[in-house]
Formats: sequence, structure tokens, C-alpha cells
Amino acid sequence: MTNTPDYYCGLGLRNEFIHEVEQVDFKPSWFEVVPENWIDINVKNRAVFERIVQEFEIVAHGISLSIGSNTPLDKNFLKKLKTFLDDYEIEFYSEHLSFCSLENKQLHELLPLPMTINMVEYICERVDEVQNFLGRSIALENASYYYVPYSEMDESDFINEVISKSGCKLLLDVNNVYVNSHNHKFNPKKFLDKIDYSKIAYMHIAGHTHIDENLIIDTHGEDVVDEVWDLLKYVKDGGVKKPILLERDSDVPSYDAILNEYKYMQKIYS
Repeated sequence: MTNTPDYYCGLGLRNEFIHEVEQVDFKPSWFEVVPENWIDINVKNRAVFERIVQEFEIVAHGISLSIGSNTPLDKNFLKKLKTFLDDYEIEFYSEHLSFCSLENKQLHELLPLPMTINMVEYICERVDEVQNFLGRSIALENASYYYVPYSEMDESDFINEVISKSGCKLLLDVNNVYVNSHNHKFNPKKFLDKIDYSKIAYMHIAGHTHIDENLIIDTHGEDVVDEVWDLLKYVKDGGVKKPILLERDSDVPSYDAILNEYKYMQKIYS
């Protein structure tokens, strides 16, 4: 099993610019794909998608596994996911440390979990089930959240406990750390200081939407702000030399504009 993608700077592959990837000389080092967007891919985009998968290193990042739900894991989805990963020879898969379904119905939101010892044990059991089913190790991403459920520990300790005891890796989303620190009034650098960097598989960076002085939303719909770039530099200066990926999911600009931001990320990484 591959424990971590050993690539460089990556970019989230999106339908909005998929046809431009082959037309531009400059190429990202690797792409991250959302399986749910491609499992039932339409015929029009299938050919270009398969050419990109053949040319680039690919990591899969899911959005509907719902690792923290109180209902059994969706085996039909896991079968489709395993087939997708196997067919395209994608070795690495990540998801979110959250839940997004209730009574087997998708909520289309990543919702926070109660940070308790019982939940740590529950997530570890579910991670083991997923990894055994897929035949792959996985990573879990620290999610953004807008309310705090009942908790017995702080978020950094909860993340460390889950990652350590489950044996999976951490997908560190730097923007989510910043969003949560702003909305819940904590110091993001002190939060990062408590994270076990040795467990990081790779990292995400993205933009968010500023609603007012008390609230920002993790939309992936705007450019990355200076404060988030600074946090990325802080993590890198802390000794983390892991792959980093730029996400853009809404209000997707031109591919050239995305590549300009990608090149800035490369500069920081280098």
C-alpha cells in the first residue's frame, strides 16, 4: 500500500478546465480528483479524463463517505469507489474527518463530530473497515465547521488521537485551520504546533469567502489570502516537506489564472 503521495505541487482537476489541461504547455506535478464527480462520468469527458489519468500522478479525494455517520458504511458506494480506484490505478484516497449523511441520506454538507474518546474509537473502527475494503491506506482531512458539538478534547488532540490510533494519515487543510481559527477565535499557529506533522500525507490550500468580521465560509471560491499563505509558510518552516494541492471548487476562473496561483504555491514550496 502507498502510505503517502510522494509528488510535488498538485491541482484539483475540475470539469471547468479539463479540456485546457492538454492545451497548455505548463503542467502541474499531479492532480487530485473527486471520485464522486467521475464515477459516472459522461462520455464527452471520459476520453480526456482517461488521457489525463494516464499522463499524471492522480490522488482521489472523496466527499460522501461520511466516516462519522451513525449508520453502516455504504457498501454499494464503496464497491463503486474500489472499482474506480482499481480501474484507474489510483493508489491513494483521502476523505474528511466529519459526517455528511443522516439516515442514509446525503446532506451535501461536511458536519463536525463530537470530539470524544468514544468517537475516536468509532472512527478507528470505520477507518479499518474502509482500508480493508479498498485494499489501501487512506488519509482524513481536518474539516471546517461552524458550530462546536459536545467535546471532551480540543480539535488538535482529537485529530492526533484519530490519526495515531487508526493508523491512517492526515490530510492537513491549511485553509480550514485558518477558517476555524477565525470563526472560533483561536490562534492557528498554536493549533498547528500541536499537530503531529509526521502523520501528514499531503496538504490542501484554498480560498474562502469573507461574510463579515465574525464569519468566513470555506467555499474554495476565491483566491488564497495572504494569511493562509503565511500559515502554509509556517507549516513548511516547521519542517513539513509534504505534497501540497491547490483547490478551487466554485467561481472557477480561467485555467491561466489558476495556474498563476499554482505557480505562487510552487514558489513557496521551493
